[in-house]
Amino acid sequence: QVQLVESGGGLVQPGGSLRLSCAASATFATSATFFSGWNMGWYRQAPGKQREMVARITSGSNTNYADSVKGRFTISRDNAKKTVYLQMSSLKPEDTAVYYCKADRGGTVYWGQGTQVTVSS
Repeated sequence: QVQLVESGGGLVQPGGSLRLSCAASATFATSATFFSGWNMGWYRQAPGKQREMVARITSGSNTNYADSVKGRFTISRDNAKKTVYLQMSSLKPEDTAVYYCKADRGGTVYWGQGTQVTVSS
């Protein structure tokens, strides 16, 4: 059973920061080498809206971001820890959503269960 476990969500004031983590369980990635071969991404879904890509990092560590988060969010990966991170800064109320971790390779896709991020004063 594939497991991607997100953590780090919570309530933060506008202008604040959070770091999300997505850890791959041993059932998903038995080794750092195996994990490194997967493209990883963060997506989010706000109430009443479709899920959208926030940031993505390829197996070669190339990154791309949604225009709405460029300059504020940074995606990174630590293959030794089988973990991908999303550092979020200058958070805005419109960043409020459930954030999901995604792994994809060769047409195979796995999703985590999501972590709630709420930006509110």
